[in-house]
Amino acid sequence: MGIRILEGGALTTVQDRGRYGYQSTGFSVSGVMDRRSFQIAGALLGKRETGAALEAALLGPTIEFTEDVLFALTGADMKPKLNGWEIPMYHALLGKRGDVLSLGFAVTGVYGYIAFAGEMDVPVVMGSKSTNLKCRIGGYEGRTLERGDEIGILGAKTKLPNMYKRYEDIHAFTETEKEIRVLAGPEADYFTEEGMRAFLESVYTVTDSSDRMGYRLEGEAVASRRGVDIISNGIAFGAVQIPPSGKPIVMMADRQTMGGYAKIANVATVDLPELAQSRSGTKLHFKMITIEEAQKLLRREKAYMRYLYRATN
Repeated sequence: MGIRILEGGALTTVQDRGRYGYQSTGFSVSGVMDRRSFQIAGALLGKRETGAALEAALLGPTIEFTEDVLFALTGADMKPKLNGWEIPMYHALLGKRGDVLSLGFAVTGVYGYIAFAGEMDVPVVMGSKSTNLKCRIGGYEGRTLERGDEIGILGAKTKLPNMYKRYEDIHAFTETEKEIRVLAGPEADYFTEEGMRAFLESVYTVTDSSDRMGYRLEGEAVASRRGVDIISNGIAFGAVQIPPSGKPIVMMADRQTMGGYAKIANVATVDLPELAQSRSGTKLHFKMITIEEAQKLLRREKAYMRYLYRATN
């Protein structure tokens, strides 16, 4: 086998990059909330394409290894322990048969990732292993992991070249106030100058009603010209919808495929991980950038990921 779940945690699912090509039929992309942490975990384990990993929200799982396999932990700091001893995050580590990996409450960040040097043996559904909880497909029986669940690790590795290099600087997610870069949304002209100014100059707070579907923000209402209702159209990861209340909602990994509220902006891809790791109470400032700037930032991040893979392999 590979791993056995002893405690499932608050919300632990199998996720990968996401399920693309089916939004037109009503299936959301799903996938990981923090792609950067997910990719780093894969690079530490010698994977160019990360495959699937476990994503835990706020309270992590307790896992027993049923065979030897290398693993890595990234994202939210859930104070991981192996057999009761604290272990480092952002390192490639060996779990031996019978070892118990336990993750507690996140002290920083929201979403933690557990990746393995091998492939998680769960079905591929419509090109992805990601769990879509609403549709109950993908991952492990389309649901969160529970006590007693067992998942095999195909091609499990216990050794990799350059083990002494397989670590990365810790991304702590300790900031309580963040600048989030955005691009103008497709319905930006629905909003008044005062509304756009409020959006860009106000401070918004992540509320406790935020989840994998969307982050609801509290702050100054954004004024529209003639209302915010539109003919429903597609929604991207990071789209900032303005409902009739005027309070922004940022759409996340499990967002619906279509929406009928005007979108004032879209979070730049490189800042989606920072947003995803923002806990309830985090203060956000939005900064408008151009699509050329967003593309440059994304190219720089992709180059860094290539460097990280080469440096550790």
